Amino acid sequence: MSARRVVALVDGLVQGVGYRFFVHRAATARGLAGSATNLPDGRVEVVLEGPADDVAAVLAGLDGADAPGTVRGVQARDDVVQGVHGFTTG
Repeated sequence: MSARRVVALVDGLVQGVGYRFFVHRAATARGLAGSATNLPDGRVEVVLEGPADDVAAVLAGLDGADAPGTVRGVQARDDVVQGVHGFTTG
């Protein structure tokens, strides 16, 4: 199974509503590494790395019905796989 790394910028009312912890739970449930970080402009940066199918599933859920807050948009781009381990929130 091929590995994939995605960096996504999530826009909307996504800070102070448990969004990063929602992403953390979804990512770790699928064994993904990465991070969910609040940005100064109010967005959340999400980095997901692991098996491509699992990354795609979590990515699809970033603006799903279970996502806390109000997601207005998700801009995602593929990045070079770095072989990171663990998931952090910041």
